[in-house]
Amino acid sequence: MIYLDNAATTKPNSVACERAKEWLDEKFYNPSALYREGLAMQSGLKQARSALLSKIADESWFELVFTSCGTESDNQAIFSFAKRGNAVTTAGEHSAVSEPFSELKRRGVAEPRFAPLQKDGRVDVEKLLELIDEKTSFVSVMHVNNEIGAINDVNAIAKAVKRKNPRVIFHSDGVQAYGKIPFKLCKEIDLYSVSAHKIGGLKGVGGLIKRKSLALPAYLIGGGQESGKRSGTENTFGIKQFEYAAEEKFRTLKEDLIRLTEYRETLFSLLDKDVYVRLSSKDASPYILSVSAVGLRGEVLLHMANDLGLIVGTGSACSSNAKLRYSKVLLACGYDEKTADGALRLSFSPMTTKEEVEEAAAILNRIGKELTARMK
Repeated sequence: MIYLDNAATTKPNSVACERAKEWLDEKFYNPSALYREGLAMQSGLKQARSALLSKIADESWFELVFTSCGTESDNQAIFSFAKRGNAVTTAGEHSAVSEPFSELKRRGVAEPRFAPLQKDGRVDVEKLLELIDEKTSFVSVMHVNNEIGAINDVNAIAKAVKRKNPRVIFHSDGVQAYGKIPFKLCKEIDLYSVSAHKIGGLKGVGGLIKRKSLALPAYLIGGGQESGKRSGTENTFGIKQFEYAAEEKFRTLKEDLIRLTEYRETLFSLLDKDVYVRLSSKDASPYILSVSAVGLRGEVLLHMANDLGLIVGTGSACSSNAKLRYSKVLLACGYDEKTADGALRLSFSPMTTKEEVEEAAAILNRIGKELTARMK
């Protein structure tokens, strides 16, 4: 089976799983317990927190709160700070951001505003800034788009936002960026969401990076874990495996960028141009190639590919639960419904091989021609 849906989830890193096994078999104690073994668990969490945070941020300025996933991190950020006036985001956000923004209006707490996208999937920064005024309390801009791979320069955007309204709380969903592209958070970013299972970690572990001086209200209330910012007994095994998976991922980050960029371009070069058109730009994340078989059904192609041993996506796996016919992201980019309907997302991981890429192209060409012939 060839797996090219790594933007949805990645295979857990086996080295990281083996290293973390002691936190499952032996160090299984509750981190909140007062006996020595419990205190040792807290020490392990502290080490993981520092290791994960230091890879992208200045530890003297930022801290990391563990959560269950990127969606929880996004929700905590939004519902904690978008509480008055208006809140601004982009038309290309993951549903973990776009749906909470719509909920803000339903609850009557803040007016949601959505900035348009450019053709390549990046936010139109000029129009985003036009939506920000003295009543704006919160702004969220995705770092890497999960459907088309577009990269927003969130550091530059955060600085521009703060120049217009210094009181704004700025958040970025970094789930598709952390461990995949090189960057460091600037001090103008207040909140940043990450997730373990996008880089070889386990499902059920995420994090919300926050500016230390920012008072973050608890989203889950109970036992007061995570220094009172997120109640619930910490998943120590998953957190330590996340730490070790990130260590493996960041160790080869630059080499992976070069190799996967080559694989992405190879895959597109091998695709039948009479069937497939490119949607992702060349300066998008090398981990994502979005194409469209215009006039065909992407969902049908997905199932045909699956029957031949190739797993691909049609967009955000989370959005599939909403039964959306067309990708709102692609429509926001200006593509018509026929193009959006034929979209396929091919996403890579460091474990992807050149042979898999070549075989994937052959399978996609075969099913593309077959479905085209059926439609005539």
